[in-house]
Amino acid sequence: MSSDATPVPPPPPAEITFAGHFGKNPLGGASFRQMCARLPSVLGQTCRMAWRIDRRSVLLLLVCQIVIGLAAAVLLGATSRAMAPILGEGRAADRIESALPALIVIAVAVGLARVTTALASYAEGRITPPLTTAADADMVEAVCRVEASAYGEEGFADRQEAAEMGVMRTTMMVRDAQQFMAAVIRMAAAAGVLTVLHPLMLALLVLAVLPAGVGAVMSARVDYETHYANVGDRNVRGMMRWWATTPKLADEVRANGMTGYLMFWYRSLSERIDRRTLAMAPRLLRIALATSALGGAFLLAAWATLAWLAVSGRVGLGVAATAVVAVQSSLSALSQLVSYGAAMFHTSLYLADMRSFLDFAAERAPRRGALTAPERPEEIRLDEVVYQYPNKEAPAVDRVSLTLRRGEVVAVVGENGSGKSTLTRLIIGLYLPDKGKVAWDGVDVAAADPDTVWRRTGLVPQFFGQWPLAVRENVTLGQPRTHHDTPVWEAVDAVGMRAPVEELPHGLDTLLARELWGGSELSGGQWQRIACSRALYRRPPVLILDEPTSEMDARGEHRMFTVLKAMAHDRITIVVTHRIENTRMADRIVVMERGRVTEQGSYEDLLRSGGLFSELHALSQDR
Repeated sequence: MSSDATPVPPPPPAEITFAGHFGKNPLGGASFRQMCARLPSVLGQTCRMAWRIDRRSVLLLLVCQIVIGLAAAVLLGATSRAMAPILGEGRAADRIESALPALIVIAVAVGLARVTTALASYAEGRITPPLTTAADADMVEAVCRVEASAYGEEGFADRQEAAEMGVMRTTMMVRDAQQFMAAVIRMAAAAGVLTVLHPLMLALLVLAVLPAGVGAVMSARVDYETHYANVGDRNVRGMMRWWATTPKLADEVRANGMTGYLMFWYRSLSERIDRRTLAMAPRLLRIALATSALGGAFLLAAWATLAWLAVSGRVGLGVAATAVVAVQSSLSALSQLVSYGAAMFHTSLYLADMRSFLDFAAERAPRRGALTAPERPEEIRLDEVVYQYPNKEAPAVDRVSLTLRRGEVVAVVGENGSGKSTLTRLIIGLYLPDKGKVAWDGVDVAAADPDTVWRRTGLVPQFFGQWPLAVRENVTLGQPRTHHDTPVWEAVDAVGMRAPVEELPHGLDTLLARELWGGSELSGGQWQRIACSRALYRRPPVLILDEPTSEMDARGEHRMFTVLKAMAHDRITIVVTHRIENTRMADRIVVMERGRVTEQGSYEDLLRSGGLFSELHALSQDR
């Protein structure tokens, strides 16, 4: 095929929907009354969350709202008293003098309302940042603490994406609740005045604003429906954005000419999200037009009623003037009541997603038992262990029985997908077997406190963290054993990284993140050595290395295995590798095929066995 052939246009991204049991819109069958009933619960939830953050600010906020409401009531009452002399007969100076006490009360009430409004904003400002931080930290901790197997459960990523929107909405939660309560209090004050002036006015005002409230809640429901339809695409788009823009993959993206395709993919997802959003616009317009027309008709009736009451002499001019102020105040309070009530309802939908995910994560956090794993296990025994990933037809590990002993280096080999990595996760309790048992010196890992297990383990996975931290923290992972760096340098020395670290601009204090100001970058092999030093620094009694030298040069690889062999006498060491020659250093080799252990023995014995190991060895030599 010639190089100038017309390229085949890429297919658009597959339709991604938030499907399954947890993909159903919880408001799909909810009535308007049920939706409005959510407001008290979200108010209570907001208060409880804020109370845990800053009780003094919550109390200040409540006091301010009460004072603002009382000031509004006093303002309207004083306005009524001032209007009578001002609109009466006699000299202007005499009328002003008669109204002066009421005018002074009005000025004081206005000033007090403004001061307390500023204090309320201050209290809100003190509550919102830590509340948002707490919600965000709760999300991160929930994801970090779930059982590793939960990541593969139905809808985990989509539910997490939906919950993240709840975290974002917490920034508006306190403000909306504060404004809603302020509107309720001011509405109550204005309603009291209007009821005294003429009960019919209050009823008409409520009718004038009620359609707007119905429309706001209906619009929020439509918006949430759109949000739910876009969860899957938004989740994948976010992941694609990270992978396309991270400097870690910049070389691959550019050298393989992937930029055009990635942008096509990203824009296609974005356009599909936009199409769903725009498709809802006509529904939102119909709701807005219908509710605005109905509300306008009732508002016109309210003003007409007030004019009729004044013209017919049923209320005096002073009372009518006060009614105008009360109507304006009531209308403003009702509008805010509707606006912020709808905003709170909207927020409650996303908070419910967040709460649902946090509850799910709490249920899936490890609850295995209170037993303590042995400090330095002499033996780990697997007895007929079976583990199957969700939505997979065959077990990843199938009836494996195996004994691992202290002082022994065990190499695990096999073709891709044979279950090697899954086996190591079962050994250290990251996964629990569906059947069978994993026991450390007779202590069932499923019945042990997982923290006591993981304090005794060191793991270098195939995909390890290249943390944007200093070299020291990348080695200790925030778990220093001493106030000096001797153990850190020992771990760095063990993997042959002293010279490269000393050459960095700030040694152990160098930030390993080229993207950040003052940061430096390591090569792939150097990063892998740092990951190994991290495990060695822990001095764990159970050490597992999954392809620990895949990116190292020959010198680094030889040094790594020499160190492992020298340190093996007081720990259980398991090495997963595809490099058959590296298994010479192992005391025993375990060969896996399709989730089962098919061979065990020494390097020389397995070479002569004529099984998979000898076949893989022959293939490795024929390169």
